[in-house]
Amino acid sequence: MNRDWIATAQTLSQALPFLQRYADATVVIKLGGHAMGSDDAMEEFARDIALMRQVGVNPVVVHGGGPMINDMLQRLNIESEFVNGKRVTDAETMDVVEMVLSGLVNARIVQAISEQGGRAVGLSGKDSGLIICEPEDPALGLVGKPSKVNPRILRDLAEKGIIPVIAPLGMGENGETFNINGDTAAGAIAASLKADRLLLLTDVAGVKNAEGDVLTELTAQQINDMITDGTIAGGMIPKVQTALDALNGGVRAAVILDGRAPNACLLELFTEHGAGSIIRQG
Repeated sequence: MNRDWIATAQTLSQALPFLQRYADATVVIKLGGHAMGSDDAMEEFARDIALMRQVGVNPVVVHGGGPMINDMLQRLNIESEFVNGKRVTDAETMDVVEMVLSGLVNARIVQAISEQGGRAVGLSGKDSGLIICEPEDPALGLVGKPSKVNPRILRDLAEKGIIPVIAPLGMGENGETFNINGDTAAGAIAASLKADRLLLLTDVAGVKNAEGDVLTELTAQQINDMITDGTIAGGMIPKVQTALDALNGGVRAAVILDGRAPNACLLELFTEHGAGSIIRQG
């Protein structure tokens, strides 16, 4: 008998306890980076999400879209102003952000999941009062941070076996539209659902120690210590902060993993070794 067939059967058999473990669990996945720029990677991601739903997991996808927004702003000759490295979002820029996130990017992900046999529907944080925002910093204009999340619509969709795909936009108290950092939106949604897992897909292998080795398991205290001593720095700080905020909000564990790795989500959930840095309260 073909050895590859045997190996496949063994893999499926070994996955059984993990499949049982995550039956009916809610897993929030933040999609960004590599998988959004490659058709092949998008197809693989979509297949993984459809499979997760097929075996009883309730996946919730939250996506970003920074590079696509940048590209569209350039094509429309709209110049961006930055304050402390963050884009100032005025009304004109917000129109483009909403068009790209809710239109181009969201629709592409929904279509990809549907093509793999999943039932997906596109939303933004503005739909059904999902995410209410307050300004993150008045100097940044229409950049918001979630102040309230109402996950009822997500629970309703899960009961029907439908996968929500969410653009990181929110609504202000006065009806204005806010742009939200994708990781921040995913963390807030995961906390509102008391999700079993928050998976933050990035373009790095995980959280690394001072020697550059990926740490597979971390506690919140270790993360705080590594930020203090400078081991965790730069762009990794907001990601681990999102993870810590999610844990404080009731998420059981958060994982920072490499979205470039084949089948990263499946490896993390359904194998013993996982696929990134898992962070727990400790």
